Amino acid sequence: MAEFTLPKNSKVKKGKTIAAANGAKNKKTFHVYRWEPDSGDNPRMDTYEIDLDKCGPMVLDAIIYIKNELDTTLTFRRSCREGICGSCSMNVGGTNILACIKAIEDYKGDIKIYPLPHLPVVKDLVPDLTNFYAQYASIKPWMQTQSPPPPDRERLQSKEERAELDGLYECIMCACCSTSCPSYWWNSDRYLGPATLLQAYRWIADSRDEHTGERLDDLEDPFKLYRCHTIMNCTNTCPKGLNPAKAIGEIKKLLVERSV
Repeated sequence: MAEFTLPKNSKVKKGKTIAAANGAKNKKTFHVYRWEPDSGDNPRMDTYEIDLDKCGPMVLDAIIYIKNELDTTLTFRRSCREGICGSCSMNVGGTNILACIKAIEDYKGDIKIYPLPHLPVVKDLVPDLTNFYAQYASIKPWMQTQSPPPPDRERLQSKEERAELDGLYECIMCACCSTSCPSYWWNSDRYLGPATLLQAYRWIADSRDEHTGERLDDLEDPFKLYRCHTIMNCTNTCPKGLNPAKAIGEIKKLLVERSV
């Protein structure tokens, strides 16, 4: 009989606990994934008790409070704090979110915080996005044209043509959708994933781009595109309210239409 177990050094252990200061009345407990690659130790879950009266309202505020006031060794990414840059994407309460725009009060009870799932971890809450960005670069996410630009103006679009990009250009490449997708978990070396495919469709749908055929040729692959099975995790988890599954469906439809 086959037996499947995690390697010993991958099992998450219980870590340290840091309580809130005496006298704190409005307390919340956070369990945070910690891993130090240079230590050789197993990952652990450290527990921090926070006085919410001294902390901002968002999950990122709590993490910054932990970093500044309780444990300066905690490592994470953040930048804009406005849901624009995508740096603070992580898994909180079992769902991929942007920590800067997710309110602490949305969670009942203790809050568990992990890095984005099914990616190598650099340290603590920082995932390795090298492959993710390499896939994004592979779809050539810039306007490609053959005709020369007009000498006296920009390349123009009608209002209707511009509207075709709504729901696409807003993607901030935070990786929440791709790392929620089981197909991407198991095939991330070959399947491009929801985020990159949404970005690919953004340029296919752009009336100013003149390489639509070449873009579709590059995507017509059993793994790059067709590992998507439309389970909709990507759409359900997108913190910007976008629909990567629809964009992937539109690419598939275009490939079918041109083959008929």
